[in-house]
Amino acid sequence: MTATIDDETLARRLAQGTGEILKGVRNVGLLRDGNLGDAGDSIAQEWIARALAIHRPDDAVLSEEANDDLVRLDRERVWIIDPLDGTREYAGVRQDWAVHIALTVNGTVTTAAVGMPDLGRVFTTAESVAVPGHPTNRLVISRNSTPAVAVHVAEARGMELVTMGSCGAKAVSVLLGDNDAYVHAGGQYEWDNAAPVGVCLAAGLHCSRLDGSPLVYNNEDTYLPDLLICRPELADGILEQTASFHAEHGSFQPG
Repeated sequence: MTATIDDETLARRLAQGTGEILKGVRNVGLLRDGNLGDAGDSIAQEWIARALAIHRPDDAVLSEEANDDLVRLDRERVWIIDPLDGTREYAGVRQDWAVHIALTVNGTVTTAAVGMPDLGRVFTTAESVAVPGHPTNRLVISRNSTPAVAVHVAEARGMELVTMGSCGAKAVSVLLGDNDAYVHAGGQYEWDNAAPVGVCLAAGLHCSRLDGSPLVYNNEDTYLPDLLICRPELADGILEQTASFHAEHGSFQPG
């Protein structure tokens, strides 16, 4: 571990630098659609991997864009990254894509950064603060799927459903007070939500599985099928609704 850069600074610079690289790849206009997304994924992964190998050579890494080395299961410190979360949004020149950088220690996120490159911002565990204000009565979900449990929660609580791309973008929208809650069911992996969860927890938001259990990282099976991020005062009520949905359907994603 290099003595010249601490974990928080490293995470922030990784998120910031990756965002600049991705914008550069996109803005020159040589690639489009799937080719652009594939190039962005691979170039960003290579840059992050090189930086971590230099600055944290003894830490393990779990990334969406790299082969999973299970040596990480024997390490206390594991970086969990998604170099480009929301590839379709990135390639479609939307703003709701993100860069996820998280450090977990014994399964808990201790340091994280979520870069929102098109907003010119990086949200970190060291500096994140949830924006106070009146509830918006909006619940955000994936623009690519509509979980039945989210519809149930929205109807039971009289909330408006809105859609966005990247998990990081949805989590940040709750952090910024644009939406009150984010409900996901139907499949994510640890790299999809480790950094957003770390940042939101540091800001005082509620983050858990839909059954209320804590999110634990660096598992052999990296699948994390459901997620709740919300204003803390809404957590009990939303979890009551997710529990009633589960009791009726036997799962959070019936079908």
